[in-house]
Amino acid sequence: MEKRVWTGKILPGKLEEYIRTHQQIWPEMTEALNTQGIHNYTIWNNNDTVIGYYECESLQYADKVKQESEICKRWAEMMGGIMVLDAEPETNEIKSYQQIFGHK
Repeated sequence: MEKRVWTGKILPGKLEEYIRTHQQIWPEMTEALNTQGIHNYTIWNNNDTVIGYYECESLQYADKVKQESEICKRWAEMMGGIMVLDAEPETNEIKSYQQIFGHK
């Protein structure tokens, strides 16, 4: 099982909208996550900082399906007006985090 962590910032005044959007997630978006093989997806916030975590069989496969999905493109477009993901400046790819500790 592969894991991904991502971070981002909620735009000023958009936290309530961000929370509401995720409480009312589109059924098509949930299906897209399932198609990507994503499980145990959780998001936390502290003020304007958000941290997401999920597990999947293959990050490469999940990323490929996401890039090809029209629903994921629509979701990302909507989220672009609510938050900004922490991305690598050179590539604009979501920053990678290396796991250094785990306890089961």
